[in-house]
Amino acid sequence: MTTATAPLPTAIVGCGVIGRTHVESVLAFPELTLVALIDPVRERADALADDVEGLTGVRPQVFAAIEDLVAASLVVRLVVIGTPSGLHVDQGIAALEAGAHVIIEKPLDVDLVRARRLAEAARAHAGQACTIISQHRFDPASRIVHAAIEAGGFGRLTSAVATVPWWRSQGYYDSGDWRGTWALDGGGALMNQGVHTLDLLLWFLGRPVSVSAEFALLAHEGVEVEDTVVATITFDSGALAVLHATTAGYPGLAVRLQVQGSAGSAVIDSDELQYIHIAEEAAANDMGLQGGGNQRDRYGLEPANGEVPADATQSATGHERQYRDLLDAVAEGRDPIVTVDEALLTLATVRAVYASATTGGKVTIDDVLAGAYDDVELVVPSPQFA
Repeated sequence: MTTATAPLPTAIVGCGVIGRTHVESVLAFPELTLVALIDPVRERADALADDVEGLTGVRPQVFAAIEDLVAASLVVRLVVIGTPSGLHVDQGIAALEAGAHVIIEKPLDVDLVRARRLAEAARAHAGQACTIISQHRFDPASRIVHAAIEAGGFGRLTSAVATVPWWRSQGYYDSGDWRGTWALDGGGALMNQGVHTLDLLLWFLGRPVSVSAEFALLAHEGVEVEDTVVATITFDSGALAVLHATTAGYPGLAVRLQVQGSAGSAVIDSDELQYIHIAEEAAANDMGLQGGGNQRDRYGLEPANGEVPADATQSATGHERQYRDLLDAVAEGRDPIVTVDEALLTLATVRAVYASATTGGKVTIDDVLAGAYDDVELVVPSPQFA
């Protein structure tokens, strides 16, 4: 259990760009102390260790692999995984088996077979907290909408529209051999850029039932995965949703998530609550308010500025909110808000989108979870450049 006098010794696996975000997050909490950095590229780990020493006066130990950390018998109570997506599960299991709590950067993994193994390991180590980064669940806007839904304020949820209209240059995909590959990146615009918005969609609307989707590679070369994807999702409640994600929309626009029900609607734009209205009595106007009646000021929020928020490589605020939840979960002996099983469902939905786009048919989530599409080879249509 976390106490003020006994901070959790923490190790971070992966010293790349997102690893630095996790360093910033760890250093923000007196309940944590950074004791180790792990990366196969020694120069990268040493550079980050030097930076930490400059900030704290204490240099964390450096290791090439998590197995080296375990062999060194260094006491570590929290392990943070910030490596390429295809490495998450094996490293997460190793950390759990070493007796540590675990934070894994999104997504859970790129492969459902491996992801199921981590879910089993998390259940076997129930006394250890394990969470997957889904920092946008902790945004004030997201929490307001989720609380309103849980309280029944939206009535029956009927539909949602989610769009992630971003841009990534060819240089972005060329910057690492693992980028844009099924094996380590696990997908493109949905798996990497749209997964947070999909996670919120599932958090708001509940369990998905089936998916129909299309994807394409339209603005990049030498990439295995999609840069554009659209899907329709049916939920257990009967609600319907439209999902869109792209990295082929220059210069990149704001993420927008719109949720609607029989008694209320909300719009989150650029991570801010742009609009919310919850009916206070039976609707008297047959045509509704047509976008009027915004009630967002009731929640004490700062005015929405419409600016595109800094991503996780530029600001650790969202990560720090999730770290706070993890630390509280450890102290209180409860599950963190984002569990491995929830992350597994999000990953299964991503796989369902890809399987539907590849096979051309509707795909059910239960079939995906049961392994029916584990062996489907995902193929994105080749780009047709003018």
